[in-house]
Amino acid sequence: MTGTSAPLWSADEVAAATGGRASARFAATGVSIDSRTLEAGDLFIAIRGPRADGHDHVRQAFARGAAAALVARVPDGCEARALVLVADTQSALEALAAAARARTTAKVVAITGSVGKTGTKEALRLALERQGKTAASAGSLNNLWGVPLSLARMPRDAVYGVFELGMNHPGELAPLSRLVSPHVGVITTVEAVHLEFFGQLADIAEAKAEIFAGMRGGSAVLNRDNPFFPLLFDRARAAGIERVIGFGAHPEAEVRLVSWKSSPGGSDVIARVGARELDYRVGVPGRHWAFNSLAVLAAALALGADVERAAAALVALAALKGRGRRHRIRLQSGSCELIDDSYNASPASMRAVFDMLAATEPGKGGRRIAALGDMLELGAQASPLHASLAGPIAAAGIDLVFTAGPLMAALDRALPPALRGAHAESSEALAKLLIAAVRPGDVIAVKGSLGSRMGKVVEALLALDELPSAVNG
Repeated sequence: MTGTSAPLWSADEVAAATGGRASARFAATGVSIDSRTLEAGDLFIAIRGPRADGHDHVRQAFARGAAAALVARVPDGCEARALVLVADTQSALEALAAAARARTTAKVVAITGSVGKTGTKEALRLALERQGKTAASAGSLNNLWGVPLSLARMPRDAVYGVFELGMNHPGELAPLSRLVSPHVGVITTVEAVHLEFFGQLADIAEAKAEIFAGMRGGSAVLNRDNPFFPLLFDRARAAGIERVIGFGAHPEAEVRLVSWKSSPGGSDVIARVGARELDYRVGVPGRHWAFNSLAVLAAALALGADVERAAAALVALAALKGRGRRHRIRLQSGSCELIDDSYNASPASMRAVFDMLAATEPGKGGRRIAALGDMLELGAQASPLHASLAGPIAAAGIDLVFTAGPLMAALDRALPPALRGAHAESSEALAKLLIAAVRPGDVIAVKGSLGSRMGKVVEALLALDELPSAVNG
């Protein structure tokens, strides 16, 4: 959403929104908090983070073409530059976001959930942008920096806004919801993630219900198949939500899955939306993507958008890097297929990848291989939750499992000997073992929490082919 041709913020508007003092006139076409990815014309906001202070990178931002910088102190060498001086840049970013939200007439959706947030957000963005100018969070910008940044980037003339809200502690979603002030709140599901910071699953559901804190009426979109649907329904009603739309395979779901069929290039879905039956294709394979599409249709319904057009748009959906993107890797005497789902992991998302692997047919002489890294933030339940993956792996018909990390050792021990590919203490060590075992026809799924660094395994596999070709996305 950066780099648009029309000015997004003038010096006077930034100063008025933040209570700051502008040293010069400027017109910014975007907003950035990262000097490495900043685009010419952006307003650079120098955030003080836990590892770095953006003030140390203001000169780099101007070297890349920043229109101005929002700062709490004047960096050396920037005295003659266009600056907006404020007391605190984090508070100023939030104030700028609030001003963007106040001036827009867009219909706004906020999306949260234990899994599927980013995929659903991207699918909804795709579905809506063909019906009107749509602003959406980039990547996984869903925290105390990412949400206000995404709002501050929202064009004045946006028709729709789609924002992802994340959390791993109680109390984090409510202020984000109040900032976004959505007309529609979507909770994809409630699953066993971030258990390290919650006493039980019901506490996670309560935390997800904080998305309703910033809503003034409007609609809630909830997973009708999830056991916490009644709790979330009650919390939505208590918050004054006017309409609750359930999605899923449940017979009482307003947006109901009738059938789905997965293939390497996508998923064919039949869904019933009220009295209408829709037959459409999602451009990414997997049952979880079929369910994500139901949440998209439910959100479109809640917004008053054209649901049929929203469904038809999903054929163009492509998997994101680290979230199911597929690559064909050339080997010396053939090729293998890589499913890169290395961005993050939880028990629920692991099972989704196993299903996706089960639905992918290996080539001649090939095998279904899972390369798995630790699932983090599971607290005292970590070891049994890792070991419990053995059952779904066997049910999915996976031939070999390679594991990395101290927590995945529990799964390695739980697997029957015939399924054990190898175990290593780190992803780097596992990559060497996996590469030695790969052969033509194999289909390999790589999955793990971001902190388990399973992206290193993906990089090593892609390096087998100097010119990797993305199959899907």
